[in-house]
Amino acid sequence: MIRIATRLMSIAALLVVTGGCAGEATDASTLVPPLRWGGDAEGGAPFVEADPADPTRLRGFDVEIAAMIAQGLGREPQFVQVAWASIEQSVARGDFALGMSGLEDRPTLHERFAVSLPYYEFREVLAVRAADSARVRTLADLRGRRVATLGATMAWDMLLAAQASHGVLPVSYDDDVHPYSDLVSGRVDAVLLDHVLAERSLRRIGGFVVQPVPLARGHYVAVLAAGDSALRDSVNTTLRARMRDGSLERVFRSWNVWDAQQADFQQQMLRDSMPHSQRDATRNSTSIATYLPALLRAAVVTAVLSVLAMVLAIAIGIGLAAGRLYGSRPVRLLLTAYVELIRGTPVLLQLFVLYYGLSDVVRLPAFAAAVIGLGLNYAAYESEIYRAALEAIPTLQLEAARTLGLSEFQILHLVRGPQALRLALAPMTNDFVALLKDSSLVSVITVVELTKQTAIYATNAGSWAIPGALCAIVYLAMSLPLSRLARRLEQRWKLS
Repeated sequence: MIRIATRLMSIAALLVVTGGCAGEATDASTLVPPLRWGGDAEGGAPFVEADPADPTRLRGFDVEIAAMIAQGLGREPQFVQVAWASIEQSVARGDFALGMSGLEDRPTLHERFAVSLPYYEFREVLAVRAADSARVRTLADLRGRRVATLGATMAWDMLLAAQASHGVLPVSYDDDVHPYSDLVSGRVDAVLLDHVLAERSLRRIGGFVVQPVPLARGHYVAVLAAGDSALRDSVNTTLRARMRDGSLERVFRSWNVWDAQQADFQQQMLRDSMPHSQRDATRNSTSIATYLPALLRAAVVTAVLSVLAMVLAIAIGIGLAAGRLYGSRPVRLLLTAYVELIRGTPVLLQLFVLYYGLSDVVRLPAFAAAVIGLGLNYAAYESEIYRAALEAIPTLQLEAARTLGLSEFQILHLVRGPQALRLALAPMTNDFVALLKDSSLVSVITVVELTKQTAIYATNAGSWAIPGALCAIVYLAMSLPLSRLARRLEQRWKLS
């Protein structure tokens, strides 16, 4: 018994020691949490991208710089994927401590965030087709021409200013790939973006010329929450140390983005104690009055686009419904296949295929592609509404009409159609309201509608509260009258 008790005491002591060691290890690990940083790996090279050889790994010079910063802080880097336009808002929410993915330094950033010192200087350059390279060198040479860029960037602000002064037509994209491919195909006349993106696209697809004289200069920075000034200072200390020992230069050289300008810029940053942007910052206006005209113009685009797409959807939907009810068997099978294909695939994919996938066959303007894409998509849903409404008409009425000698067309026109219209009105109204909201998807094919313009406003304002409320009010102002009109028609037809 004594031996057993001794053994039990030994086991208990071992468990206590082991638990204590595990507790110490856990406490030690929690003392140094990982450095969570956010970026956008979707088409984000050379900033952040998935490694083609191993998609589970990330690569890019911002990935390597984030690792340097984490190492300087004695922490492990932990990446968080977020859409590029939402990086700043995610930092403010506390989703991660550090935002890095080719973020441009802007005066408004310093009003809302703790911003690191600039670690790279980029140039805003103009890309044009070779045939235009001799006569198109500045934005003033592009009066009445379409110039592409990313929304909510320094280049976008430059194009808006050039629109007012030189009559340039800005075209907003959600990525940096399609602007250059559309330049080559002739959809746009020029692209204004960072030289890093321009030179990368030139190596990848070619077919255009990058003008050597930059139109402006900017800087990439890391963004932290406003209350993280101590962490920002530590990040700056690490960045300066990596500038001094040549680590940043080696990273930029490995990604072919180092030149003499960067050497001069880094020397300047090491000499200066205050970030470049804080010395030169001027306040940009992000008030409601500044953006309201642009939001109203975008609302008009949304309304016109939705009305035209709905008219197309109704016309095609009626044809589909009639063909599935009155057509031959091959026709019915073909139309059924169309309806199921459209309803079974995302409208976003259909817009991409229509605008980009078929560009070698037919090169549609962006607005026309948006109208056709939404119209064809909603036609499939409308056809099901009309087919169900037509089939809901009692068979006895149809047989009575045939007994009276009416043709099938006369029956459809005089008996079946008017009654079916009353049944279909409510779901048609719902579909139009849904289409009004789905029109926000057409921004992927460069149409700046209400939601896209709101996103640009929110990015510059640093908050979705006011822009989102304004956007919701405008959408309600467009959809509520339509709903009330539909209800009045329903009541009127019921009484009649």
